[in-house]
Amino acid sequence: MLDNGLVKLTILRPQGFLTGIKYGGMDNLLDLKSSETNRGYWDINWSLPGGQDRYQLIKGDDYSVVHSSNESIEVSFRSTYDPSTSGIRLPLSIDLRYILRAGVSGFYCYAIYELPPGCRAFDVAQTRMVFKLRQERFHYMAISDEKQRVMPMPEDLLQNRGKKLIVPESVLLVNPINPHLKGEVDDKYQYSMDNKDGGVHGWISSKPVVGFWVIFPSHEFRNGGPTKQNLTVHTGPACLAMFHGTHYIGEDIMAHFKDGETWRKVFGPFFVYLNSTPNISNAHNLWLDAKKQRLLEEAAWPYDFVSSPYYFTAKERGSVSGRLLVQDRFVSSSLVPAKYGYVGLSVATTEGSWQTESKGYQFWVQTDLNGNFTIKNVIPGAYGLHGWVPGFIGDYLDNARITVSSGSQKQLGNLTYVPIRDGPTVWEIGFPDRTTIGFYVPDVNPMYANKLFLNSPEKFRQYGLWDRYTDLNPKSDQVFTIGVSDPKKDWFFAHVDRRGEANKYLPTQWEIKFNLDSVTSGIYKLRLAMASATRADLKVHINDMDVKHLVFQVQNLGMDNTVCRHGIHGLYRLYSIDISSSLLVKGDNSLFLTQARGGDAICGVLYDYLRLEAPASS
Repeated sequence: MLDNGLVKLTILRPQGFLTGIKYGGMDNLLDLKSSETNRGYWDINWSLPGGQDRYQLIKGDDYSVVHSSNESIEVSFRSTYDPSTSGIRLPLSIDLRYILRAGVSGFYCYAIYELPPGCRAFDVAQTRMVFKLRQERFHYMAISDEKQRVMPMPEDLLQNRGKKLIVPESVLLVNPINPHLKGEVDDKYQYSMDNKDGGVHGWISSKPVVGFWVIFPSHEFRNGGPTKQNLTVHTGPACLAMFHGTHYIGEDIMAHFKDGETWRKVFGPFFVYLNSTPNISNAHNLWLDAKKQRLLEEAAWPYDFVSSPYYFTAKERGSVSGRLLVQDRFVSSSLVPAKYGYVGLSVATTEGSWQTESKGYQFWVQTDLNGNFTIKNVIPGAYGLHGWVPGFIGDYLDNARITVSSGSQKQLGNLTYVPIRDGPTVWEIGFPDRTTIGFYVPDVNPMYANKLFLNSPEKFRQYGLWDRYTDLNPKSDQVFTIGVSDPKKDWFFAHVDRRGEANKYLPTQWEIKFNLDSVTSGIYKLRLAMASATRADLKVHINDMDVKHLVFQVQNLGMDNTVCRHGIHGLYRLYSIDISSSLLVKGDNSLFLTQARGGDAICGVLYDYLRLEAPASS
């Protein structure tokens, strides 16, 4: 038991399961109906190469107090893996840590994962910490200023109260305990957040009014960079601290470890913040207070009270500064500041591969109006300097590796990103920001609405939007005319199958009509930027559907599952497609995009941006 007078923690030893949190007049914030191993716990999904997914709780074998003073206490629950041990076991040594500090209304959690020499090959898909809160007390969740609501009860997801839909996680509430929720759809993926947009999420209880918040002071230890989407909270009531996962990307982002490889990573610390109020009318202030606490935690990062030698303090870290400019002669004759672009350090070594990097740390910032950036508190190491800029396609990667040492302050000066470009723009559709936010997102079928998103800029979080394409185009497919059609109204946000007779899903063929005053001899370029893809068979034809006019095809592309998980981006992909001028004609032309895989309601492509470039003139 750890007790600082404000918070009292009960932890099973030597396993490290958090079984009790006493705070704010409540004997235990954690779910008393759950077993002691299922209240506050770490878990992991892993597999042997080519094998099936294995799920297990993480638990320690040895308990120790690693630090104790009047200011703080830190306890350890460690399991040590011995490669010589027979049988199939998770080949990781893991040290679970909890820190309680004097006068602090909350506690800190982190873990050290270590792969000792001599281990066999294996893969990691997901690891996290989970908190299951009191079902009868915690009903209100908050993950942003806009996304807050009273949530269903866990019983509402069972067969007698809820109806499972096409997507297993999606449940239509037909007879919920709270009648105000009847007819809504609940799905844990509806509450996903990008790393860059998250940082604090949690729940507020009633009687007494207590706030339970997970705060990430940094995202450096989470995989996939700033655009990686993670779960936050869901009906349970559950509160998650996600560190490593495959959601919205698929197996491409799994961490693969080879035979004999060594590795170590510190996940966290993150902060569990607790607050309360005696007046229920002030319950919303708990959210406002949690947001302020997040800023305080970010300012205090890296913490100076962590005892592990593998956690780097501020003095042991370095910084990298510079200015990113963009050179696109068809946009401007001079260099353009990369305003509000994203710049980051990752051990990934190829353009864009930071999206699927899962073993190292990543450090990202957003540039200012003039393209300036400073990346602080970087752990020593050799990194690639990556970046991307809204308004321009592709990924930036500096030619040189950036070596950061303890206390170093690297000044990189002006850096120039030259996005791929061959010639002037003939036409373009969308805005390159790696999402489909500028395209048409339909209203939800009233049968499947989640009221939280009815008047929300995130209306794409609604269930079943893939079927709305059929409702809008019941007999024929979308036709988009350059110069006439409006992407915000006429370009459906997801290129999916169309539902036909007997609910059979059919391939779809989108047409882009455009007029050429003249045809320049040479090679035209189609830049096809995808925000996401799921089991897509995509073909691109010009003016005719025969083999001669087929300019691009790819099969079984993507495992993002973005559409069914209510998102508008997954893994960013960019294709450059050659189109011979001999396939084009003066006057009216058509480009056909065919989603050729049928029979799958939720397969398809989410386009970020399309651009046709004419051959470059001398």
